[in-house]
Amino acid sequence: EVRLVESGGGLVRPGGSLRLSCVASGFTFERYIIGWFRQAPGKEREAVAFISPGDGATNYADSVKARFTISTDNVKNTMYLEMESLKPEDTAVYYCAATVERTVVASEFEYWGQGIQVTVSS
Repeated sequence: EVRLVESGGGLVRPGGSLRLSCVASGFTFERYIIGWFRQAPGKEREAVAFISPGDGATNYADSVKARFTISTDNVKNTMYLEMESLKPEDTAVYYCAATVERTVVASEFEYWGQGIQVTVSS
């Protein structure tokens, strides 16, 4: 059974930091592209950051470049998203997702986590 389980969300003040984790099981971690999407109320799902655990290649949305860092621990089959200098507009439900395709298009992702809330507010 494939599972993606997110953790680490919560409430943080503007300018603060959070680290999201996604533990994967049930598929060969290094053969997939894995990453994060987010969806704010009333908005479409947005691609945030992606990584290929096999070769370390990464891809970031312009809105998070230089503030977010994606990484993996391939021994633990875990992906991390370090989020710094958080802004109120980063508030959303964040979803971990995985695909065998080299893409960041949400419809191409086969596996999804349940989502975790990140709220940036003073």
